[in-house]
Amino acid sequence: MSAVIDRVLEAPPAPGNWRRAGTEKVAPASFPVRAAEGFWLTGVLATAAWLALGLLTIYWPNKAVGFSDWAYTDEFGIAAIAVGALLLAVALLGPRAGRVARVLRPAGPWLVALPVLFAIWEIVTAKLALLPTPFFAPPQSLVETYIDDWRRLGESLLHSARLLAHGFVLGALAGFLTGVTIGWSRIAGYWVHPVLRFVGPVPASALLPLAFFFFPSSYAAAVFLIALATGFPVAVLTWSGVAGVNRNYYDVARTMGASERFLVLRVAIPAALPQVFVGLFMGLGAAFSVLVTAEMMGVKAGLGFYLSWAQGWASYSNMYAALIVMAVLCSGLITLLFKVRDRVLSWQKGTVKW
Repeated sequence: MSAVIDRVLEAPPAPGNWRRAGTEKVAPASFPVRAAEGFWLTGVLATAAWLALGLLTIYWPNKAVGFSDWAYTDEFGIAAIAVGALLLAVALLGPRAGRVARVLRPAGPWLVALPVLFAIWEIVTAKLALLPTPFFAPPQSLVETYIDDWRRLGESLLHSARLLAHGFVLGALAGFLTGVTIGWSRIAGYWVHPVLRFVGPVPASALLPLAFFFFPSSYAAAVFLIALATGFPVAVLTWSGVAGVNRNYYDVARTMGASERFLVLRVAIPAALPQVFVGLFMGLGAAFSVLVTAEMMGVKAGLGFYLSWAQGWASYSNMYAALIVMAVLCSGLITLLFKVRDRVLSWQKGTVKW
């Protein structure tokens, strides 16, 4: 009997089970080794791709077309070789690379695809000039723009961020208060709902001439249009969330002596928050579209104005560089909003990913 007990105690735990040692969880002996600790074959392929891109860029002469001599070609090639050297080091070090390996390994296929796409882009523009100049420029033209024109791009980015922040915050607050009001009060819903249905679907950019006429400055008009584009989806989704709250929640709170203010602040609004965040995401996308339009049409600063200026001077590399900055800004703000959502709605964390 004692021999049987000894064999049971020495046997490893069943897969998927955990045992506790003190206050920490300890993985069972049969727990599989993480893929991040093995040989990184994709990293080796990515290294070869980036090194090939760098050598191709440096040693294949550019085909100059008109005024385009494609500066920073060597610098772009050296940067590609440096990326390849970094990936090779991570692949050789394995688990000793630590956090760098944990960050880079999930992006392995992209690290292979990107240099291939860059190489195709480089060949059809700078090397063979198959695409017309100046409408299409090679990757190193973006490097030239970021190095030589970083100050103007930075100022445009700051101006757009400030304008977007003012319009989005005002629109989100107005839309949230409107949605809560018409979702809670039948009288407010009777009067405000028809106005919201009539004015809300109208594209905010269609009101550009009226906004620039009635407001004292183009900046104030742009803030109003961004707020209008943001407020409509936030108001509709907030209203839907408040109106859809289970009535049993109100009944339970009333039996415990809750006031109307408590019902709104502690029952209706928390229950409607998932819908509110959906409206914020939709409003942020609408705000970006109006932001670019307003800066192109009336505001003499910002990324939209920079795009219009670059297109007017046929500086398409500057235009592409600004589009990338705009995409990074939009993606970063949406990511930040997702972080806030996961923090506020912790019970729904991970249900919607970005």
